[in-house]
Amino acid sequence: MKSFGLMPAGLLCLGALLAPVTAVQSGEYNLTVDRVQVDTGSFTRSGIGYNGATPGPVLRFEEGEEVTINVTNNLSESTSVHWHGIILPTDQDGVPGISYPGIAPGETFTYRFPIRQSGTYWFHSHTGFQEPDGAYGAIVITPKKREPFRYDRDYVVQLTDAHPHSGDRILRNLKMSADYYNRKQRTLFDFLDDVASKGLDRTLADRAAWGEMRMMPTDIEDLQGFTPLINGKAVSQNWTGLFTPGERVRLRFINSSAMTYFDIRIPGLKLTVVQADGNNVQPVTVDEFRIAVAETFDVIVRPTEDRAYTIFAESMGRTGFARGTLATREGEEADVPELRPAPLLTMADMGMAHEGMDHGSMPGMTHSMPDGTTMKGMDQGSMPGMTHSMPDGTTMKGMDHSAHGGMAMDKPDPFYAPGSGLSPTAAEPGGKFLSYSDLKAQSPLYAERPAGREIELRLTGNMERYIWSINGIKYEDAEPIRLQYGERVRFKFVNETMMTHPMHLHGMWSILDNGNGRWNPIKHVVSVTPGTTVYMETEVDAPGAWAFHCHLSYHADTGMFRKVIVEGGPPEKAAALTGVSGG
Repeated sequence: MKSFGLMPAGLLCLGALLAPVTAVQSGEYNLTVDRVQVDTGSFTRSGIGYNGATPGPVLRFEEGEEVTINVTNNLSESTSVHWHGIILPTDQDGVPGISYPGIAPGETFTYRFPIRQSGTYWFHSHTGFQEPDGAYGAIVITPKKREPFRYDRDYVVQLTDAHPHSGDRILRNLKMSADYYNRKQRTLFDFLDDVASKGLDRTLADRAAWGEMRMMPTDIEDLQGFTPLINGKAVSQNWTGLFTPGERVRLRFINSSAMTYFDIRIPGLKLTVVQADGNNVQPVTVDEFRIAVAETFDVIVRPTEDRAYTIFAESMGRTGFARGTLATREGEEADVPELRPAPLLTMADMGMAHEGMDHGSMPGMTHSMPDGTTMKGMDQGSMPGMTHSMPDGTTMKGMDHSAHGGMAMDKPDPFYAPGSGLSPTAAEPGGKFLSYSDLKAQSPLYAERPAGREIELRLTGNMERYIWSINGIKYEDAEPIRLQYGERVRFKFVNETMMTHPMHLHGMWSILDNGNGRWNPIKHVVSVTPGTTVYMETEVDAPGAWAFHCHLSYHADTGMFRKVIVEGGPPEKAAALTGVSGG
């Protein structure tokens, strides 16, 4: 039996790395869910962790292992543990209301499932806002076969966005005012700068358009005021990984944030990406990459100099940053870069050309609704409150992201928003920023075949009321998505909102269609930027009920969530679907 203690997050000794891999029949592990103190150096508050700490311990499994994990709930409330990205039976997935009822206070729930994969993953609570409150940890799975790349040291680098407010309080504040946490409000000086660069007429037209939509160009991050952490440590606490010059160092980046995307670079070092979401990819060398909420990327760096290097992770909205250090000895530090200028959203991010656009008159832009009706106009000079009719006959006033339907565009590489700072460029002059289109599977997991059908999922929402949805319908009002065991289905994500959404399907792999054909990468999170259409395919090979949702915590909780039911399958695999309620 293995009881995980408070090991330093992310550290794997060199001796263990070099030891031969042996077949393991089974392993038993113990986890406790506890009240803990979250200490960021700038604030301290009560949170939730595992085995007395946040982040929780690094769980280390081996491919082929049959694991037994005893989870004891020491809280006064119910909890759960979801094994993010792990392929397992539906009743072991850890989603209350879909997989099981959850784990009651004082009770122990025993998970049992085979490890049928390798790579970097993570685990977290799927109950309320326990994950943003600190209930997360890392998973590292050693493969049976030799990996197609070499490394000498191995570190987990787990990112999160710790906030001084609890998750429940944050949602209450967002419901009260969607821009409650927006610290980047536009000022008179910004207006004067815009007039100087764009002219008065265009500046006034821009301001009128944003005003009608009850939005600002700075609405890139719903949540600001957070403290980014690496392995639970803030900038002043400086998580450090040691190396010897010339060694290859594997860094397993995991974004366990509630809401924050990070752009990651290590000044002075090239980053060779070798895994995405636990699956090997053909190595691609970059200067910088963006990691969506809930994604994992494994990179290898080779520092040759006897000095320190800064791991720098700045939020996509440039409202905060995390830093860690690679060093040859404890206590070494390197220069920490300054945050780059904050990006601004533009009308191009809505799929509309900016140059020469008349915000007061855009006829012909219609929006097809689920009942077959259309919404005409998109005339920002004459749309009082920008009211949007919903399938149930209700209206959503103000900044109605759903009203941008039909404007998402197919692009050769639609993974960064067009025309704004959301389309990143590497910090190094002439450097390369990783794009999804760079990702090619090292070895295809499935035989290539056409999908039997397509399911369109429009990502919709209302910023003013802080409601998020799929196809204009919130989770509690939606019917499940029903799939048939053995089929291949193609999902079409149409992002009609001004936010970037990391979409996560439980229980089955997502084959991202990034234009690489049979080499399209296998992922468990697909990030969809504003004004874009993105496709993924799924081999439906897991019977039962599964969750499918945006992994931004407050988007999922307010409605951007679906239940998926896979019907049929071999009798020995089929899961009982009766009595499973939505939740």
